[in-house]
Amino acid sequence: MTALTRRLQPTIRVRLMLVYGGLFLVGGLVLLAVTYLLVKTNTQGAQAARVTAVQIGASGAPTKPLPGESAAQVLYTAGQTKGMVLKAREDSARQALDSLLTQGGIALGVVGAAALGLGWFFADRALRPLHRITDTARRVARSRDLTERITYDGPRDDVKELADTFDTMLERLARAFEAQRRFVDNASHELRTPLAINRTLIDVAVRRPDASEDVKRLGESLLVVGDRHERLIEGLLTLAGSENIVVDTSPLDLGDVGAHVLDQAKAETDRRDLTVHRHLGRAPTEGDPVLLERLVQNLVENATRYNVDGGEVWLSTRRTADGAEVVVANTGPVVPAYEVETLFEPFRRLRSDRVRSDRGTGLGLSIVRAIATAHGGTVTAVPRAGGGLSVTVRL
Repeated sequence: MTALTRRLQPTIRVRLMLVYGGLFLVGGLVLLAVTYLLVKTNTQGAQAARVTAVQIGASGAPTKPLPGESAAQVLYTAGQTKGMVLKAREDSARQALDSLLTQGGIALGVVGAAALGLGWFFADRALRPLHRITDTARRVARSRDLTERITYDGPRDDVKELADTFDTMLERLARAFEAQRRFVDNASHELRTPLAINRTLIDVAVRRPDASEDVKRLGESLLVVGDRHERLIEGLLTLAGSENIVVDTSPLDLGDVGAHVLDQAKAETDRRDLTVHRHLGRAPTEGDPVLLERLVQNLVENATRYNVDGGEVWLSTRRTADGAEVVVANTGPVVPAYEVETLFEPFRRLRSDRVRSDRGTGLGLSIVRAIATAHGGTVTAVPRAGGGLSVTVRL
């Protein structure tokens, strides 16, 4: 009921039109009523004056017949003649007032309709600066071009203040996004370089001919830890970059992306003895190919890592009425329904997996949701009966 009431609410343009037309109609009704009262008062006064001035047979004797009239015709007294004159004038005044009300009402209706049309036109003219602000905001939201400004040059009124405030907000957002981009770029370089150097030094130390078994075991452990740190940093950087609106988009098919990702994951699924079910229908959409590949890759990696040996993985893509859809499901441990939503938060994993550092960093589904949101899509997940999870992404 609330949604229906919200849809039936008139727009500001309609409200302004009704205000303009309503004020005109009220003013017209008041003017018509005042005119009616004035005409009625003046007509009654004129009738009284004219009847008083009538002087017909003061003695009350019957009037004589006019030449050519027969004696059988009724002769009127002065009182009768006075009454006839008064009645005739009252009828004439009543007809004039009725005509005033009828014709005045018709004229008021016609002019009122014209006033509503003019109110609609002038309301559009008054709201045109707001339309300009709305169009600019819509373009910025779609293109992420924060360099665009409204630059409204109208009078110093409320609309001018709103436009200037919006321009100030865009300027601050542009500075914030630019600072974030520079931070991600610098962090990407500063964090990856030391890890790459450490990996090289550990690899050289392990491969030395005189390296002891303890050194080799320590080196292998450090390589595993370093690999996890690299994946963690890569996930954080991807999450920071994918939360922004996508700028570079191109047409692609999620079915092709899914086939490519499954081919890359074949070694891991074979090692875990997982049965992969492919249902790759056409799913055309538009977006950043790298980010969308990462989205499907994270879903497949999540379904592979949080699975049981000899389990199953399902990947399906299809076209929908609103766009494209990809669904990844897997067998595995039972996922409580109340913990499903928490899996999309950064660094959140099932309680039984928090001590298993080889499973992942807890950023996979967070990155999936961030990429989907950046593309204007949605992500939902439901636990499967018997264990595992089914994740659906709609773009």
